Amino acid sequence: THKLFEFDSWMGGDRDGNPNVLSSTTRDVVVLARLEAVNAYFKAVEQLMFDLSIWRCTPQLKALARSLAARAQNAEPGRIADERKKRNYADFWTPIAANEPFRVVLSHMRDRLWQTREVLHQCLINPQLSVRQALEETDSYLDVNELFEPLHLMYQSLLATGDESTANHKLLDVLRQVQTFGLSLMKLDIRQESTRHAEVIDATTRHLELGSYLSWSEEQKTSWLLAELGGKRPLFPPGIDLSPDEAEVVSTFRMLADLPSDSLHSYIISMTRTASDVLSVVLLMRECGMADPLTVAPLFETLDDLYNAPGTLTTLLSSEWYRNHIISNHGGVQECMIGYSDSGKDAGRMAAAWSLFETQENIVNVADKYGVRLILFHGRGGSVGRGGGPTHMAIRSQPPKTIKGKLRVTIQGETIEQQFGEREVCFRTLDLYTSAVLEACLDPPSMPKQEWREMMHQLSETSCKVYRSYVFQRPEFIEYFNLATPVGELGRLNIGSRPASRKQTKGIEGLRAIPWVFAWTQTRFHLPVWLGIGDALSEAVEKGQLPLLQTMYDEWPFFKGLLDLVEMVMAKADPRVTAMYDAKLVRPELQALGDELRAKFAATKAQVLKIVRHQELLEDAASGAHPELDEKIRLRSPYVAPLNVLQVQTLHNLREFDASSGQDPHASYQPSETEIIELLSRDPHRDLGTKHPFQAAMDDCLMITIKGIAAGMQNTG
Repeated sequence: THKLFEFDSWMGGDRDGNPNVLSSTTRDVVVLARLEAVNAYFKAVEQLMFDLSIWRCTPQLKALARSLAARAQNAEPGRIADERKKRNYADFWTPIAANEPFRVVLSHMRDRLWQTREVLHQCLINPQLSVRQALEETDSYLDVNELFEPLHLMYQSLLATGDESTANHKLLDVLRQVQTFGLSLMKLDIRQESTRHAEVIDATTRHLELGSYLSWSEEQKTSWLLAELGGKRPLFPPGIDLSPDEAEVVSTFRMLADLPSDSLHSYIISMTRTASDVLSVVLLMRECGMADPLTVAPLFETLDDLYNAPGTLTTLLSSEWYRNHIISNHGGVQECMIGYSDSGKDAGRMAAAWSLFETQENIVNVADKYGVRLILFHGRGGSVGRGGGPTHMAIRSQPPKTIKGKLRVTIQGETIEQQFGEREVCFRTLDLYTSAVLEACLDPPSMPKQEWREMMHQLSETSCKVYRSYVFQRPEFIEYFNLATPVGELGRLNIGSRPASRKQTKGIEGLRAIPWVFAWTQTRFHLPVWLGIGDALSEAVEKGQLPLLQTMYDEWPFFKGLLDLVEMVMAKADPRVTAMYDAKLVRPELQALGDELRAKFAATKAQVLKIVRHQELLEDAASGAHPELDEKIRLRSPYVAPLNVLQVQTLHNLREFDASSGQDPHASYQPSETEIIELLSRDPHRDLGTKHPFQAAMDDCLMITIKGIAAGMQNTG
């Protein structure tokens, strides 16, 4: 009766910077997911009806079967049989006698599942229907316990009557499916950027002539929000004037109030900076009629936000109203999400990793101080640049006492296929998560020594300074990045869930972490992972601290995991390929920057090898967790390199064609072969009649190289 895993999603719920995800999108995703679950249970229950013809049962199951059989007999058996035939049931149309108790109960469950499916179909057709209300007003399943309990009763009955083999066969599978996936198939996380909620509150305060909420200090905002939450007056006056974006935020909350609560998990606030960002969402939920408010999870992403996270959480939990709110509505549990992607883009991998480590320690201490259980939600990407890495090592590298029996993690991109694409691989992945969490609870790593902490502060400060000096402070860097990588062309690849940038900006600041990491992966340089680390390590070595660094590597899982991942990524890199991109695509006056960065790469490699005591990268891979890694990289490289060559030429051709305004020598290209014309016409990104055939052909070639290199690198970012 205990659930080991829960699978959630934010596909259809993540509207952070994505104008295509509307309230109607989220509603449709929830209804479709419930339909998938009901269809699966309907088939499973109908199969069980064929298997469970047993008459022996416990008194409890017999009493349930008799009451259901009597109800069916009182409802005109002939009419019921005709109705069931119209529903295309496989068999068992007429009401079943009470001497077949399992089939009686299963028949009743099948009818309710069919009714649930019909109601959900109507909700899908009619967007004005309240999904929750429609399910409540009919004989449909809304509470998963109503589905689980009769199945569990049958399971206990089979065990009690000596039919263990039958109990532990298909029925147990169905029980576990119901327990794991519920009626929702997957719970949906809702995500929105903090400023969008503040804009709605600002429109409200201006309409009420209270002033501009956005101009208030944080103390004023927090005080006013808590006063409103503690009161009972409605906040939204009729006829309030909202912009389309503000109206969509309100529409989303009102739509969430009409959904079954078991289809939703958390409301995640990206770019959370202050306590008012959290309180404003709680207030909007109440004003929009959410009887079962969602868990509100602040997402701390940038280095500054991570540093301020303990203060933000202290402000929230020091409020008696807020503590009572999470105790009464969420069992005294506060969820916090920490972002690996944006923090890495903001400060580099080493500074971000250490900041994440310290932030976890600090916010757990804050929660313990106020008697609140904190659940950490790790927003990891698939690539090392976005916090990815081997599952077991990543969990074991977490600070002591931060994993308290429960862990939430994101699994994104190609990592889903790699970890769950095949049955045995899926079981292996679940085993790794289970064992790592158990080890973290039963055998947590020791607390890092003070001298290790001081060293990490020193390394973090230096690496961040060097990283930012290139990425944010070198005026020519953004142009070099745009020319030397296919970042401008990635938007044409139909795999992203959101626009490449949160806002229309030409700088790195507004660029999302996924294209930032993905672009460098394509050129085999992986700059976001290692830039700044070599300078930090070199500075420490020059101070005579090499023995300390080697001791940290030997004895501290966090530091060992960090350097092992950097070593692995550097083994996948190939500066020669990067130099080829520069020579073909970058203006001569910018190529010196590329040379400088490749020198940084070589220096970083030397320092990492010195600390891990290797002569070559992955030299000791045979003794590690992935003895085949070095061989995999060597086997894939000869196949990836030609794709890089082809990509460079394709980018060169495309950019020349775009710059020539139709005067390029390739402008006369007009394919005559039927197969080529048909192939180009299938391009979903091609605007027929305006896109030149040569441009369409090059786009198609570019997409193939992008996908091929990503598959070879095993990291899309």
